[in-house]
Amino acid sequence: MGEPGSLVMGGRAGGWVWCLRRVGMNAERLLLEDGNEVTIGRGFGVTYQLISKLCPLMISRKHCVLKQNTDGQWTIMDNKSLNGVWLNRVRLEPLKVYSLQKGDHIQLGMPLENKENAEYEYEVIEEDQERNPYLAPKSDQMMEKNKDLRTKRKFMDELEGPGAEGPSDLKSIISKVSCEPGQPVKSHGKGEVASQPSEHLDPKLTSEPSEKTTGAHVYSGPAKAVELHKKQKASYPLASQNILELFKGLEKEQEEDLKQQLAQALQEHQDLVEELNHSKKNFEAAIQAKNRELEQIKEEKEKVQAQKEEISSHLNDVLENELQCIICSEYFIETVTLNCAHSFCSYCINEWMKRKIECPICRKDIKFKTPSLVLDSCISKMVDNLGSEVKDHRMALIGERKEYHRIAKRHS
Repeated sequence: MGEPGSLVMGGRAGGWVWCLRRVGMNAERLLLEDGNEVTIGRGFGVTYQLISKLCPLMISRKHCVLKQNTDGQWTIMDNKSLNGVWLNRVRLEPLKVYSLQKGDHIQLGMPLENKENAEYEYEVIEEDQERNPYLAPKSDQMMEKNKDLRTKRKFMDELEGPGAEGPSDLKSIISKVSCEPGQPVKSHGKGEVASQPSEHLDPKLTSEPSEKTTGAHVYSGPAKAVELHKKQKASYPLASQNILELFKGLEKEQEEDLKQQLAQALQEHQDLVEELNHSKKNFEAAIQAKNRELEQIKEEKEKVQAQKEEISSHLNDVLENELQCIICSEYFIETVTLNCAHSFCSYCINEWMKRKIECPICRKDIKFKTPSLVLDSCISKMVDNLGSEVKDHRMALIGERKEYHRIAKRHS
């Protein structure tokens, strides 16, 4: 044994085996035989065949697979079933292997609308096979029952076929159905009659003589055979009518279930489409709101840019009209203010005074010059906002005039 509670190969002495006990039905078990792969579904060829009474298509043809891994531990896999497999109330991913532990809860399919639990729910247990022989029959043990169902359906189709068959034809059909799975009955004389095992036909088909007879060879006289034949012939119409009603009722019930499932699927599809359309409208409204917001931001940026350009242009006009030297036509460099309150570049007024000692603007005599540091600082800050080209040109002029000042000072 592996870890405590794990489903591993090699049971304890005394016939202990792992099995699936159906919840609510204590007498039903699905045996998990060591070394064998166990398949569960409604189709043929599976280990355990489950035919749902409430919803025939709830269980897929090959719903799930249980097998042991390399360590001998039992595992379960959802074989891409339509209605899913749940392990401990959690739905399994298709084609993915999950380990099983003792006490695990397995659910096959989903609960119907008016049901709290699914039809097939199991608990993983370990039991003594000798003490609890209530194990569910495997598919090979159910083959005879399935064969009977197919035979009954074939019999119904023949009864519903075109043309009315006489009593002799009806007799041959029922004899064919009853004799295929059972043993023939021998009798003497012209009244040979085939026995009809009750497990292969509807109980209403079995007449009093057939209940008294067995699967062994029965020998009777002509009179008894004729009497038995008359009784069976009288019961044929009633039996065939009962079989037809039974199968028609079953087909109608299955058809109603399928219609209900289809209507539910269509309603879910419509709800999903409506939800998607609603989400699409919400997304479109959000995108339109964002676009309007972006347009508004763009307009505001354009307005700010226009205002900035207007301010820059106005500033440039102020510099050109108010802060420009009339001698060199450049912005003031090392500004000096004369006694007449007119301002000039220090270099320009010094060069002017070599020829005339009077103001170039008002022609008053120049008595003193006063440096104006405030104007120089204001001009420098304003030039910084006019672009790199204007700033570089001013720096070049300042360098040239400083060089002229050094040369003049050296010669003096």
